[in-house]
Amino acid sequence: MKLPYGWSRATPVFDEQNLVSCAGLVPVMALAERAGLSELVGERVAITATTVASAAANPAGKLASIIAGMAAGADCIDDLDVIRSGGMRRLFGGVYAPATLGQFLREFTHGHTQQLASVARAHLVNLVQASGLLPGIEDRVFIDIDSLLRPVYGHAKQGGSFGHTKIGGRQVLRRGLSPLATTISTIQGAPVVAGIRLRAGRAGSGKGAASMVAEAIATARAAGASGQILVRGDSAYGNHAVVGACVKAGVRFSVVLTKNPAVTAAIASIAEDAWTPVHYPGAVVDDDTGELISDAEVAEVEFTAFTSTKHPVTARLVVRRVRDRAHDQAGDQELFPVWRHHPFFTNNTEPTADADITHRRHAIIETVFADLIDGPLAHLPSGQFAANSAWAICAAITHNLLRAAGTLTSPRHATARGATLRRHIVTVPARIARPQRRPVLHLPEHWPWAQHWKTLWNNVFRPATGPPRLA
Repeated sequence: MKLPYGWSRATPVFDEQNLVSCAGLVPVMALAERAGLSELVGERVAITATTVASAAANPAGKLASIIAGMAAGADCIDDLDVIRSGGMRRLFGGVYAPATLGQFLREFTHGHTQQLASVARAHLVNLVQASGLLPGIEDRVFIDIDSLLRPVYGHAKQGGSFGHTKIGGRQVLRRGLSPLATTISTIQGAPVVAGIRLRAGRAGSGKGAASMVAEAIATARAAGASGQILVRGDSAYGNHAVVGACVKAGVRFSVVLTKNPAVTAAIASIAEDAWTPVHYPGAVVDDDTGELISDAEVAEVEFTAFTSTKHPVTARLVVRRVRDRAHDQAGDQELFPVWRHHPFFTNNTEPTADADITHRRHAIIETVFADLIDGPLAHLPSGQFAANSAWAICAAITHNLLRAAGTLTSPRHATARGATLRRHIVTVPARIARPQRRPVLHLPEHWPWAQHWKTLWNNVFRPATGPPRLA
């Protein structure tokens, strides 16, 4: 590709009123409305007392504008101006300026964020019914819970405080805000956000986890989960509150336990011949015996946890042990094998090795965090805590909406990253025309994903809806 020299004398002019850069927002936002976004906001979000009289007017339109901007790639309030460029006002009604949307977010309180969180859960349920989201939800569902620390800068950011995070494999203290999130996934389906709750940076990872798990279980069941539900979490959630919430809801759990004398004694009680090699990075099969040569082995023992509480729980303590090669790498000769033990507590009925693999797939929640950080959660843009909390919930709604749109596009897009979905189906330029008063979108010729885009359009706009004609 080479640019002709004549273009150096060209004059760029930003004056085309019939051109849009994000034509994919048409089917995406139509899907959001088909799942009842505006109706849910109108029913559940009520902001009565406001600092500015007009700030709370039309919350459904303003939240839809925020979600549309996020779907188009906005990661701060100023970036929401992308939905006002070119001919976007000819495509959508009720398009708001970033200043208006920022003022609206600052009117939120803790109670309003709870209302918005209920909208996100109900909208997810509707999206599952309106698209191919979470295939196989009736058979088996996985609920994962974890937290992250999003860095903030400056002392004026409400809730910004120092919390522990890991950077480059090292634990460090960093000023930030700490969202706690739950995700729902299936064997065939990519994870979606069941709930997200913003907390201060210094908040413990497990703070509020039990209620978040209970809400995620209720959301999964409302979406059609009639089979087995497994809740997974790391050591921050291996406590009696989270496990008790799982037992009360009648679901299975698989959580890491922090090592203590009781756990250490239980691990020591496992017989040496009870350990079974498992597939692990670097594992190979012995050509002579056919057995797996691996540095990782698993075993299990019955264990009663939380004995100091009123409701102790007896289940399986599955332990994965890995050879500690630190001394070998340092050049020391190993006199006897040294193992690092990783125990988790579960009532999953799978065989030991399968239960270990299922538990380690809890890391799938990190793909959701990567998507959010690469999109709307790149920043927490407001100085007010409740406004940032509302922003995080809107980011979760946007993530689920793009994921649902991907399932209506193609099998590849059903599991694609958010950045891929934005590039392939959202940020598509188009020119608006109205021959014989019928709206037409003229999209780029030879667009690589044109057929996928038309599939999404046809799946969202059914014949009875009378969609605009595609060029």
